[in-house]
Amino acid sequence: MSLTAGIVGLPNVGKSTLFNAITNSQVEAANYPFATIEPNVGVVEVPDHRIDRLVELFHPKKTIYTTFEFTDIAGLVKGASKGEGLGNQFLSNIRLTDAICHVVRCFDDANITHVENSIDPVRDVEIINLELVMADLQTVENRISKVERKAITTKTKNALEEMDLLNKLKAVLEQGQPARSVEVDDEQAAFLKTYNLLSTKPVIYVANMDEEGIVDPEANPYYQALKAYAEKDNAQIVPLCAKIEEDLSSLSAEEKDEFLNDLGLPHSGLDALIQKAYAVLNLQTFLTAGADECRAWTFKKGMKAPECAGIIHTDFQRGFIRAEVYSFDDIDELETEAAIREAGRLRLEGKDYVMQDGDVVHFRFNV
Repeated sequence: MSLTAGIVGLPNVGKSTLFNAITNSQVEAANYPFATIEPNVGVVEVPDHRIDRLVELFHPKKTIYTTFEFTDIAGLVKGASKGEGLGNQFLSNIRLTDAICHVVRCFDDANITHVENSIDPVRDVEIINLELVMADLQTVENRISKVERKAITTKTKNALEEMDLLNKLKAVLEQGQPARSVEVDDEQAAFLKTYNLLSTKPVIYVANMDEEGIVDPEANPYYQALKAYAEKDNAQIVPLCAKIEEDLSSLSAEEKDEFLNDLGLPHSGLDALIQKAYAVLNLQTFLTAGADECRAWTFKKGMKAPECAGIIHTDFQRGFIRAEVYSFDDIDELETEAAIREAGRLRLEGKDYVMQDGDVVHFRFNV
């Protein structure tokens, strides 16, 4: 299951530095607008202590973590929705993502220029959010021009339903509000999905701080302002220092832990960002374990056992018989599958079973 988050923000806020940390690659991060022209795509392993524990217990030949894809999208500026800067190209790149990681500068540094010549996180966020809204308004108006005549002349239920949705969207977008603030029923939700609007995508605000500020984000007034905005927007927020994350990316696990301890940080900001990205996209993880392989698999919350089997292989879903399931907590405690069986904690689940995060499963199938 391939899902991706686009890293967006104004020029020079730390997007490419964060991307370097995410992928441990060296994309250009020069101190001038539009240093990043083509979107850089990187795949990062999702840290999961459960896989680490399964490896200890099963000693597999192969270990595979689940992954998440990030796209580094060049800096947007005012007027991007009208083609300013490289706006049209950048907006189309955002359209291809499932979620938005909006990097916002929350530190002072006279040596790093700011495209607006001052530090104001809320202003910066509103610049980009407005560009996304204006681009969506163009999309909605174009769709209205195609559907309106049909709705008037044929008065079919579908056309009338869609026009009702489009008019709601237009009214909200004209007020500068995101499309995700519009309440829709199931039928309208199906229409809305086809529009692929930018402002319907879930957002995580990434407060990029300096090395001093990240030690106590709550004491940083820029972070406080951004946090209040995020809460009002029903969005997630993650404080991190992109420079520290970039430094951490080249260290071993032991060196990373030591570095974080020296800084007084409980965990990596990047790890927190990945977990937030999972949460906003309603993603969960099921596990498979054995002597050959221990592996994490990403699935959408609410998926049933046969659908999850299909993530591994389409034949598993087509010929699904049952799922043999136990929880990670059980194997963590009892340490062997034999002990789990003896304790009566191995469950046989059928086609209607809704998979849970942390399920360890063996699928039985016949094709």
